[in-house]
Amino acid sequence: MAAASVAKLVFITSLLLFVFVTSSDSASLHNLFLRRQATILLSLKQAFEPPENSCLTSWNVSNYKSLCTWTGIRCDAKNTSILSLDISNNNISGYLSPSIRDIHTLVNLSVSGNSLSGTFPVDIHKLVHLQFLNISNNQFNGSLNWQFSKLKELVVLDAYNNEFSGSLPLGVTDLSKLKHLDFGGNYFSGKIPPVYGSLENLDYLSLAGNNLVGYIPKQLGNLTNLNQLHLGYYNLFDGGIPAELGNLVNLVRLDLSSCGLKGPIPPELGNLNKLDTLFLQTNLLNGSIPPELANLTTLKSFDLSNNVLTGEIPVKLFSGLKELTLLNLFLNKFHGEIPRVLAELPNLEVLKLWQNNFTGSIPSMLGQNGKLTEIDLSTNKLTGLVPKFLCSGRRLTILILLNNFLFGHLPEDLGRCDTLSRVRIGQNYLSGSIPNGFLYLPQLSLVELQNNYLTGQLEQQRSKLPTKLGQLNLANNRLSGSLPASIGNFSSLNILLLNGNRFIGDIPSDIGRLKNIFKLDMSRNNFSGQIPAEISNCLMLTYLDLSQNQLSGPIPDQIAQIHILNYLNISWNHLNQRLPKEIGLMKSLTSADFSHNNFSGPIPETGQYSVFNSTSFIGNPQLCGFYLSPCNDSATSPIRVDKQNNINKSKVSGKYKLMFALGLLVCSLVFAALAIIKTRRVRKNSNTWKLTTFQKLEFGSNDILECLKENNIIGRGGAGIVYRGEIPNGENIAVKKLLGISKGSSHDNGLSAEIKTLGRIRHRNIVRLLAFCSNKETNLLVYEYLPNGSLGEVLHGKRGMYLLWDTRLKIGIEAAKGICYLHHDCSPLILHRDVKSNNILLNSDFEAHVADFGLAKFLQNSGTSECMSAIAGSYGYIAPEYAYTLKVDEKSDVYSFGVVLLELITGRRPVGDFGEDGMDIVQWTKIKTNWSKEGVVKILDERLKNVPVDEAMQVFFVAMLCVQEHSVERPTMREVVQMLAQAKQPNTFHLQ
Repeated sequence: MAAASVAKLVFITSLLLFVFVTSSDSASLHNLFLRRQATILLSLKQAFEPPENSCLTSWNVSNYKSLCTWTGIRCDAKNTSILSLDISNNNISGYLSPSIRDIHTLVNLSVSGNSLSGTFPVDIHKLVHLQFLNISNNQFNGSLNWQFSKLKELVVLDAYNNEFSGSLPLGVTDLSKLKHLDFGGNYFSGKIPPVYGSLENLDYLSLAGNNLVGYIPKQLGNLTNLNQLHLGYYNLFDGGIPAELGNLVNLVRLDLSSCGLKGPIPPELGNLNKLDTLFLQTNLLNGSIPPELANLTTLKSFDLSNNVLTGEIPVKLFSGLKELTLLNLFLNKFHGEIPRVLAELPNLEVLKLWQNNFTGSIPSMLGQNGKLTEIDLSTNKLTGLVPKFLCSGRRLTILILLNNFLFGHLPEDLGRCDTLSRVRIGQNYLSGSIPNGFLYLPQLSLVELQNNYLTGQLEQQRSKLPTKLGQLNLANNRLSGSLPASIGNFSSLNILLLNGNRFIGDIPSDIGRLKNIFKLDMSRNNFSGQIPAEISNCLMLTYLDLSQNQLSGPIPDQIAQIHILNYLNISWNHLNQRLPKEIGLMKSLTSADFSHNNFSGPIPETGQYSVFNSTSFIGNPQLCGFYLSPCNDSATSPIRVDKQNNINKSKVSGKYKLMFALGLLVCSLVFAALAIIKTRRVRKNSNTWKLTTFQKLEFGSNDILECLKENNIIGRGGAGIVYRGEIPNGENIAVKKLLGISKGSSHDNGLSAEIKTLGRIRHRNIVRLLAFCSNKETNLLVYEYLPNGSLGEVLHGKRGMYLLWDTRLKIGIEAAKGICYLHHDCSPLILHRDVKSNNILLNSDFEAHVADFGLAKFLQNSGTSECMSAIAGSYGYIAPEYAYTLKVDEKSDVYSFGVVLLELITGRRPVGDFGEDGMDIVQWTKIKTNWSKEGVVKILDERLKNVPVDEAMQVFFVAMLCVQEHSVERPTMREVVQMLAQAKQPNTFHLQ
């Protein structure tokens, strides 16, 4: 028994010892495995450039035992192996290390929404368990020649919005389990491989936003499991829409917009009875809308705008589309009446039919469904009344009916439509009064009722404070009575146009409460009394027209307090007394008209009075001086005093002149010597320079400094001086020495941070920023060198005659893509602020690259007072709102780009080529063409031969949209690119 007990004890002890050793080894192995994976993640982190306070601070090897709690990491149930790595949307730059391949257990990998660049690791195929791969919204480049055949488990592949190029990869067709494929927003070229039609499990396919050509393969009709298909934007396909796409019976969203499709809409699309979105806009589709589309009973969004479709709107088609919420048919050639059935659609919210040939009246019940939010029926031939139910649901925000033949009264119900934001009903035949409460609606920002036959008085509403109305245009109507004092309640008003009416009485002093107004036109009325001195409180005024009224009394001296006024017209009144000398001190005032009044005395001879036209003073019999009859001589007259001073000055001794010249020479020599010494010191202390590179470079700061020689200067501008230099390997670079940011500037650190943002930008139509070199005194930007210089130099220099139309169109499209990238695809978004032809550079193949983006902002933030071209744009390119508000936004860039398009069309500079002082290319173009795109033939560059008129008209049409006076009417740059792509034909671009 004792022996048995001993044996049992030994057995139990051995068993416990075995368990202890085994568990100890297991824990050790577990920790070793975690540490190994942590080491791989840290190698990934070393390749990143996370921002300060990055969420990746938890990635620390000392914390490896908690690996499965690290940010973005998800492990298996045993907390042993990493299954998911998700670091999306963390603003991480740098590159993705090839060591990612060593996390063999990965099932999910997402790095989307960062700024990662470089090539994507080609051996990603070693992650054989990968099911979900999302690398979208980065800057990865190169081709996608992966070994897809080894990624057998892949279900989702999302590479949207990167810089991949080359042909679409064929290997993806080996991914039999693939359901989601997105190659959109890249630079893939060539044709869509027909073999893509073999990916039978796909439920999502996007190839939109590339440079694809050829025909859309009919084999895509085999992808019968597709829910969404996106092929448009930037692609330029031949032919039309394949009828085989009608086989995609599970399709919910079909987007073929902006890709050059021609021909009719195939009736087979009527088979897609699950479709809720059909986007075919901005193509060259023709013919009529096939009635078979009536089968699309689940359709909610239907956009056929900006094509060349004809015929009438088929009644039977829309009677079945009960789910429709959006209908866009604008910019086509439809005719006939707007069918009543559209007013009966129960869910319709947006209806845009503008610029067609519709006739007849607007359906009287339109809006009765109570859901309408936007209506635009402008530029048609519509007659009849404005329907009274448009705002029955109190949801209407936009109402645009301008340029038709509508008559009758405005519905009284519009005065109770509190949601209205923009109303444009000008150029019609409307009569009656403006509905009570209408002008005081709380959300109104824009009202245009000009060129109608409206009568009655403006309503007085002292208690209401409409704070959002920015533009009110009531010009050329028959409005009467006095201007109510409550006009001063419109605190946000920028533009007030009351000209061409029948207003009477005094101009109320409350006009001075319009602190934000920059254009005020009250001409051609019957206002009487004096000009109120309170108008001087409108310090933002740049344009004031009070002409052709019955005003009397003097010009108030206080008007000189409006320091940015540049246009003043008070002609054809009964104003009297002397012209104030203070007006001569208004340096901004470039145009003034005092004619046909009762002014008396001499015309002041100081300041701006000397630059006004002679016609500015005629019709004032008691005025004298300058261009009019001479005033009586006086011993103390300014003219005599000036002559006496000139005589005295002429008697200055010649020896004093000689001494002055010698002194000036000595000073020049001293300054030259100091400059040389300073330059040598800068070169000598080059080791104090900090060089920040944005890609691998084969040169350093010393090589950059060697470029800063006077004979290397290739350009000067408000932003700085540009040098061309050759580095030791023979490569040319461009170095910009920034001006206006000097030693001790508090903005230095901010500049460095923002320059890094620009350095991460990668786009084929953006000039590459290679490096940023700085010390305490100087900031240098290093760019790639583009040998053909700027568009401005080529277009307006000796080589302009060789720049063919095809090349100009190509440059316009490419530059638009570059600016579009800055506005819509950068993070953060970037405003250029100085778009002009001299900032569009051309490489050896005349490919356009946008330069100097963002620099104006840096100079502005530094507190410098450098010239306007550096801070707010260049003369001739500046949008009107900048002069009024001193603010720029993305629509200011759009205006400037419109000017560039006009340069390409006309071959003329923005200013200086039009004879009349002050006229720019926009004004000249409008006069010459009368805003008609057919008039483009009158302004085409005479050096151009055999220009396709259709292309020229389309480019001109886009340019005119870009230079609209009101920024809200301009397109976005994304829309500009789409519209310009319509003009492009598959020609070969070259120089002769």
